[in-house]
Amino acid sequence: MTISNGVASPNVAANGHRRSTSFFQDHGIWKEAPVLIGTTRFEPRPDVRNIMITGGAGFIACWLVRHLTLTYPHAYNIVSFDKLDYCSSLNNTRMLDGRRNFAFYQGDVTNPAEVVDCLERYNIDTIVHFAAQSHVDLSFGNSYTFTHTNVYGTHVLLESARKMRIKRFIHISTDEVYGEVDDDDDDLLESSILAPTNPYAASKAAAEMLVHSYQKSFKLPAIIVRSNNVYGPHQYPRNNPQIHLPPRARRPGSPARRRLADAALPVYNVGAADELSNLALCRRLLAAFRIAPADFPRWIRHTHDRPFNDRRYAVDAAKLRALGWEPQTAFDDGLGVTVAWYRRFGLRWWGDVAKVLTPFPVVAAREVVSDHAPVSDNPQQDGWGWEVKRGKEKGTGDGGEGSSNGHV
Repeated sequence: MTISNGVASPNVAANGHRRSTSFFQDHGIWKEAPVLIGTTRFEPRPDVRNIMITGGAGFIACWLVRHLTLTYPHAYNIVSFDKLDYCSSLNNTRMLDGRRNFAFYQGDVTNPAEVVDCLERYNIDTIVHFAAQSHVDLSFGNSYTFTHTNVYGTHVLLESARKMRIKRFIHISTDEVYGEVDDDDDDLLESSILAPTNPYAASKAAAEMLVHSYQKSFKLPAIIVRSNNVYGPHQYPRNNPQIHLPPRARRPGSPARRRLADAALPVYNVGAADELSNLALCRRLLAAFRIAPADFPRWIRHTHDRPFNDRRYAVDAAKLRALGWEPQTAFDDGLGVTVAWYRRFGLRWWGDVAKVLTPFPVVAAREVVSDHAPVSDNPQQDGWGWEVKRGKEKGTGDGGEGSSNGHV
């Protein structure tokens, strides 16, 4: 079957529904950007032909959309299924428009009719489910939305996959479902207990339970991926390590996160060894912008903390490495590429994002608005009523907080 681009006109999506034209306006910026794909190349699977990738216009999924479309033009037909929420951009996949093995379908994973229509229209045999509300800070003030999208949306996809006899369902989760890992704890295995500590992570853990239930009850062929934080070009500015112009870094203390420069499970952890504190990441970002170390303090601002902030996440990815996977990009190399990409394309790619780069922004419909939370030169008393004490830097402090599937 041949699949062509599903957007027939600037404001009509593949499902024929007329939507807001703002997401479909093409200012041509994508034509100036390099076409970035992954590095892996395997023999195509004969049992996979038509792949639906949810959240395909978002950060991590758009890398997979581009990679599969361009690397396997005669093997796989790719359908990017995306609601086009505030953190998505058609710029992320416009370079694929017109290719015979690519289509875009504007749809919502919480809408069963749209999901089934896409599955039927393109004869989908494989689903890779990235779409999610994934910003931890937003989950504290918009928790119902996270439950609706991440839990109910996953349920809709699973039930639709069951009815349509989908051959493979790959669910993209997060290492945050494990909860906080103490400094002296071993890296967590896929069999470790799930103990999420915030509404976002809890919604992803709940979604995993649904995936497990459909695998057990209905024998749905499913795989779960739990990844470290991911960063790189094409990421929505709110969710990357606060790279914008001029660079401003935030957050008191230094919870640590491990980072991947773009990476794909039964269940597989995807992890790297680059573990960085917030403040160390701030310094690396400032250095990448050629800010002198003596000037670092004037570029670092502190806010009140989350109601609870996990100290660190740490997963053991030996199971995936045994299959031959290894991280391909050193952290500093990836950071340099990311900074260069945002300096050249960031503001033109996403538009004015000043209101987004605030401590705890609020989502209204498909817009993000500032919460006007104060920032200061020194660590603040937590706005939730207690003193922020966690996060003294350890040793050289190799790191910082970032994002995976958009996590912060």
